[in-house]
Order: sequence, then C-alpha cells, then structure tokens
Amino acid sequence: MTNNIYILIIAAFLDYLIGDPWDWPHPVQVMGWVISRLTKFFLQLCQNSLTQRLAGIVLGIILIIGSGLVGFLMIQTARWVHPFLGIAIDSILLASCFAGKSLRVAAEAVLQPLTVGDLEKARKILSNYVGRDTQNLSQAEIYRAVLETVAENATDGVIAPLFYAIVGVFIPVVGPTPLALAYKASSTLDSMVGYREAPYTYLGWFCARLEDYLTWLPCRLTVVTLALLSGKPMHIWQICRRDAIKDPSPNSGWSECAYAAFLGVQMGGTNWYRGVAKYKPLLGDALYAITATSIQNALQLTRYCFLLWLGIAIAIFLMLPNR
Repeated sequence: MTNNIYILIIAAFLDYLIGDPWDWPHPVQVMGWVISRLTKFFLQLCQNSLTQRLAGIVLGIILIIGSGLVGFLMIQTARWVHPFLGIAIDSILLASCFAGKSLRVAAEAVLQPLTVGDLEKARKILSNYVGRDTQNLSQAEIYRAVLETVAENATDGVIAPLFYAIVGVFIPVVGPTPLALAYKASSTLDSMVGYREAPYTYLGWFCARLEDYLTWLPCRLTVVTLALLSGKPMHIWQICRRDAIKDPSPNSGWSECAYAAFLGVQMGGTNWYRGVAKYKPLLGDALYAITATSIQNALQLTRYCFLLWLGIAIAIFLMLPNR
C-alpha cells in the first residue's frame, strides 16, 4: 500500500509538470481505436434494438474491465523486470488518466488568439475540443464554450479519475491505476457512443448509463468541495438545486452549475450541432460576463479541488495503523 500512495503522488506531479505530450502514445487513443473497431463490428452484426443493447453491454464490459486488466498486467510485468520500472510504468499510466494540464493547455490555446482579436483562429482551435459548431461563434460565445468545457471536464477528466485512483490506493492487490484506467475507459465509451441519436441509440445506452453512475459520486464531491472553497456553501448548493436539476445530464449540469455559481456567471443557452439548434438550461446568475479571467479562475479551482482530495488521501494513508 505504501507504493500505491507514492505512485499517486508521482502521477499527480507528472500530470502537473508534463501532462500528455502530443507525440506520446496515450491509453485513451488505444481505447478509442478498440471502441471504433468493436462499434463497427457490432453495428454490422446486430440489426435490431435488443441485440444492439446486448452488444452495448458486451462492449462496455470488454473495454472497462479489459482496460483495467491490461493496465494491471503491464504494471505487474514491469515490476517483475525491476521494481523501479514497475513504479515508473504505474506512475506514467496513472498520470495519463489525469487531464489537469491537458485541460489547461486546451483552454489557453483558445484564449491566446482571443487576446489579439483573432476570432477565426480561436474558433478553429475550439472546434478541436467541443462538439458544437464554432464557425459563427462570437467572442462571448467562445468564452462560454471554453468555460463550459473546463467545468464539465473538471469532474470526468480530473476529479473522477483521482477519486477512483484514491479508492485503488487502499486496495493493495489492485492499486490506483487499474481503477483509474477502467473509469477512463467508461468515460471514453460515453464520449464516443453514449448518444441518443442513431446509430448509437441502443448500442450506447449501457455505456452512457454506466458512466453516469460512475461519475455521480465524484461529481457531487466536486460540487461540495467548490461550495466549501467558496465560503458560501449554502449559496452554491441553492443555485445548483435550482438550476442543475434542469439539465438532462445527472452530472455535467451539476458540475457546470457549481462553477457558474462560484464565479458569478451564467452558462447554458443555445448551441448549434451540425446546423441543428439545441437549447441547454441556463445555469447560475449572470452577475458578471464570462471572460478569460473567469476561465483561468475555473482552472485554478479545479487544481485546488485536485490538491485538496490528494491531500485528504495522503492524510488518511498516514493515519492508517498498518500502512
């Protein structure tokens, strides 16, 4: 168990200092490749709603359990070669599950051209990170899109993987990385096939529902943490109870609303996807306009949440009698 807490700390530092270098292979890329191949196979094989639902269950089980198991075997093999190699592979794999620096780099990549008024470049860069149409977005809408992305991904890209890694720290045989990889597989499945639209309506239902369940507790912990950090916990909670429940997602609405309430801004509104308008409930009160400073503050809040829960995990570990 001692190695587990060290690996968690090393991985946190690696994500903060290095993040995900573009030219390095990444576990999510492998997951995405497998999901694409299996999805194509199942859609060709299964021609009705029942068989597609069953195929969706199989797809989810293969990817989630398989990702955790492959990570576990890689770590054990590296440890067999040399203990230090095992620690290195374990730490690198776990760091790849945290998207703290990647989220910060992505946000700053969009903000940078906005500082010189280059809307066209900002729109083009933003299109790499969001699903909505970006070609006609105003500066204010670009800021909103970035902040919504930061707020939503704070939970499923940063805090949720940390939560499952912390759980794994206290399971000696498993460790932090396999559980974090399993959650990452669930999140990747949801982003790729978890849609109500065809052709994923039935194939993706299980993966979407499972990801909702797996993210529910980390999301609420994020909301509670932000509420406490704000110094006005009841204010944050009341706004979330008022607005977040209107969002069809059981998690992203809560995460975005907590950030909106903390920052005194409003998220939501009309977005366009492939030329089709989609309205999202308004979250928070528009006390201030969303600016680059709002986004930087949101990124800082995510870092504070991450460090706080990392510190809690270390404190619990140090209090254990037989660590």
